[in-house]
Amino acid sequence: MNQIVVGLGERSYPIWIGERILSNVGSALDEVDFPLKVAVVTNPTVGDLYCEQLIDTLVASGRQVSVIRVPDGEEYKTLETLENIYDVLIERQFDRYCGIIALGGGGIGDLTGFAAATYLRGLPFVQIPTTLLSQVDSSVGGKTGVNHPQGKNLIGAFYQPKHVHIDVMALETLPKREYSSGMAEVVKYGIMRDLEFFTWLEAHREVLAGRSAEALAYAIKRSCQIKADVVEKDEKEQGLRALLNLGHTFGHAVETLAGYGVVKHGEAVAIGMVMAARASAGIGLCSDDDIERIVELLTYFDLPVTPPDYSVKEYLSVMQRDKKVKDGVVRVVLNHGIGTAELHQVEDLDKLLGELLT
Repeated sequence: MNQIVVGLGERSYPIWIGERILSNVGSALDEVDFPLKVAVVTNPTVGDLYCEQLIDTLVASGRQVSVIRVPDGEEYKTLETLENIYDVLIERQFDRYCGIIALGGGGIGDLTGFAAATYLRGLPFVQIPTTLLSQVDSSVGGKTGVNHPQGKNLIGAFYQPKHVHIDVMALETLPKREYSSGMAEVVKYGIMRDLEFFTWLEAHREVLAGRSAEALAYAIKRSCQIKADVVEKDEKEQGLRALLNLGHTFGHAVETLAGYGVVKHGEAVAIGMVMAARASAGIGLCSDDDIERIVELLTYFDLPVTPPDYSVKEYLSVMQRDKKVKDGVVRVVLNHGIGTAELHQVEDLDKLLGELLT
């Protein structure tokens, strides 16, 4: 088992990464003095696979467990679902000395984290991510929230978990499309921060596609370490942390226009990263060879690289509501080759989109 610490002073927390470590959750929670009365938020798919085992280990550690099941899918990451979680917490008399555990993918983690951040002005919570995307991205860093019909993750809060528990074996039951979606975020870390890691991903793509536990453990650990390093320097996304959104400004627009859940988050990010690379090449910051390497690795993992056929006006309307917009100007993360990235202001987004969509 590997351990990483996200160093944020009194809000620091450990990340445990290993094979078949779900049975160790109780001891992990004891180490961070997690409450004895807990609610596990999950969905029917994940709950049927892992909830019984999790309840057993929690009860064995002396905990009283309630289970809250919410519908499965990005389209249910809404204020209405959040209100349903509040209703159960109130009905079961959860107070400030109780805790919440997210068992599931990124949608469950975001919802649960936001519920924890806002119920009684804050309860401790733990992330147990069960998808590759949530293991390498959304479970780490404290971003929580829900979607709005006019934009993804427009409502939320920064709220750090007390512990993140990553069991690589959960990926054995992950559908192929969900697995591919997660690989987009893994590739992102190499593009925006670590050329050596990107090259490692190219060399190990076959064993990663075959879900080798050893290769996955390394890829997850390296991805989490890169994200932890960034979050430690910029917890509230005032500068450096925005680089983690490589591909997301374009990608969130794709998700919103298609309808939440139609295009997977990682699929949209893959499309967005290729669009960002092409935009970067247009101003001399990225070579055609770099774009070819990015496209080849993404397509190897069965990820789309071409934007859906929406108009410039449609893309523009969504992107102008992006959280990185400052004083009405859209800011987009562009890769400088492979291994570094920077945030750039786009003064003429209409023109840029026109060039990228033709």
